[in-house]
Amino acid sequence: MENLDLASTFVLFFALLGPQKVLLSFAHVTQHQDPRTSRRVAVTATCAAIFTGALCAWTAPWLTGFFHIGVESVELAGGIVFFVYAVGLVLGLHLGLELDQEREGEADPLHPVVSGFRELLLPFVVSPLAVTAVLVEALYRGTWGWRSTVVGAFAAVAVINLTCMLLLAPVVRRAHTTALEVLSRLLGMLLAAVGVELFLLGLSGLGVLHAKSGH
Repeated sequence: MENLDLASTFVLFFALLGPQKVLLSFAHVTQHQDPRTSRRVAVTATCAAIFTGALCAWTAPWLTGFFHIGVESVELAGGIVFFVYAVGLVLGLHLGLELDQEREGEADPLHPVVSGFRELLLPFVVSPLAVTAVLVEALYRGTWGWRSTVVGAFAAVAVINLTCMLLLAPVVRRAHTTALEVLSRLLGMLLAAVGVELFLLGLSGLGVLHAKSGH
C-alpha cells in the first residue's frame, strides 16, 4: 500500500471485484434469464459499475471534504469493511448477496433486465468494497492524473468481468457453484490481510502506532 501504481491498483481491484466474485452472482442471473437477456444484464451492469467507480474516484476529495472525512478515517473504515467481508467469505457468508429465499423467485417477466441488474447491484455495480477501495486509492495522491489512473484500473477490471460473463455464460449456467465458492474462500484469506494492512496504515497516519512504539 505504500507504493501504489497502476499495476498494484489493478491487482487490488481485481481481488475485490474480479470475476471470482462477479461470476458467482451472474451464475444466478443466468439460471432465471435467457442468454440474450443475460448478456444485456452483463453489459448494463458493467457500464453502470464503470460510471460509479469513475464518479467516486474523480470526486473523492470533494466527497470526503463535504462529509469532513480524513484519509485516515477512510483507511480505517476500509480496513474494517475488508476484514469483515473477508471473514464472511472464509465462512461462506456472502455479505450483500441477495439470496431471495434460496433463489426460488422467478425473474420479473415485464422487466427482465432490471431484475437481473438488481442481482448484480451490490456485488458489482455499487460494491461497498470496490467503492471503499476507489476512495482510498484516489486519495492516495491529490492529482487528476492519479485519479484517472485509478479510474483506468477500475474500468479494466470491469471490462474483464464483462468479458468473462459473456464468454463463460454457457458454462456458469450449467456449472455447479462449488468451484466458485472454494475460490471465494481462498480469496477471503488474502482480503483479510489487505484489510489488516489498510487498518494499520490508517493508524500509522494518525500517529497511533508511532505513539505505542515509543513506550
